This record gives sequence, structure tokens and C-alpha cells, in this order.
Amino acid sequence: MSALFGDNFVKEAHKHSKLFNSWEDITAKNGIAAASAHSRIKNLEKGILLIEMDHPGWKQILQTKQSKLLNDFRYRFPDMNICGIALMLGKSDKNGQFTEDSEQSKEINNQSDISNQSSVSANHHPFGSQFDVSSVPPDNSLTETSVAADIEAIKDDELKQKLLSLGQAIAEREKV
Repeated sequence: MSALFGDNFVKEAHKHSKLFNSWEDITAKNGIAAASAHSRIKNLEKGILLIEMDHPGWKQILQTKQSKLLNDFRYRFPDMNICGIALMLGKSDKNGQFTEDSEQSKEINNQSDISNQSSVSANHHPFGSQFDVSSVPPDNSLTETSVAADIEAIKDDELKQKLLSLGQAIAEREKV
């Protein structure tokens, strides 16, 4: 294939293949493994990862994990500059295979052609306002206050102490 398309094309195709094949693993890591049988990565365009699912219930479940999924994709594929996730309801046939919803596809294509912006906001993005988009800052923007609140919410005192100790050890290493 390299002879036909060039090394850069083959490398990009390989990266995209890894991205699309990671969906099952990433949903499992986030405790929603069953969602992978009812959803798929449809596209990555202008930093927005379009996820299609076959039922509104799965859309709601994915919405609850949307920021964690986005952070996982950013971590695994940093060079793909993924800045948001759009959730889209699709259709599946009786074999569970997704079929194209021509009206939604037209809307996505029209919005993608119109939008040439590099930054994405909840009000204006390549897939139009009908899709839910999560644009979450990278993990390094977490504040000490939000992390402390998360740790305080943990009921298991032993786990809480271990996390606090781990946090202190990491903070000390970062000072060096």
C-alpha cells in the first residue's frame, strides 16, 4: 500500500484505524462496555469525534460519560487533536448494522462545509446545533478544589487516605 499511496497516507490510515477500533476498549474502561454493541465512532472531522448510537437510551448513557470518554481519546490519541464529542442518534437494521440517516448526514455535511473554524464551541461546531458536543479542557486544568471535593465524596476511609498519600507523593515529585 505504501507504494500506491505513500508512507504518510498509510500512517494516517493506521492511526484512524486504531481510533475507530478503540471504541469497544474505551467504553469498557468507562464501565459502559455494553454501549459498544449499540454505538460506534462514525467520523472524526475538525477535532470532533462523531459517535452514533441506535437508541436514545444509549445516547443518555453516553452523555453521562462524555467528558471521561473525551479525556480517554485525548490521552490515547494526542496527535489527533480531538477537542469534542458529538452524539448522534442513528438507525440500525435488523442485523444490528447501522444504516445512514440521509437527513442527518446532509445536515452534518452542510455544517462541515460552512464551518472552517479551528475552535469549537457548544453553539457552533461542524455538526450543527442538533448534536450534543462536549468540549472539555484537558485533565491538567483540574483544580485542587475539585479534586479535593471528589476525594471527600469517597466513603471508604482507607481508599481516601491512599489517594491523599498518592496525591502528596505526586505533588512532591512535580516540585523537583
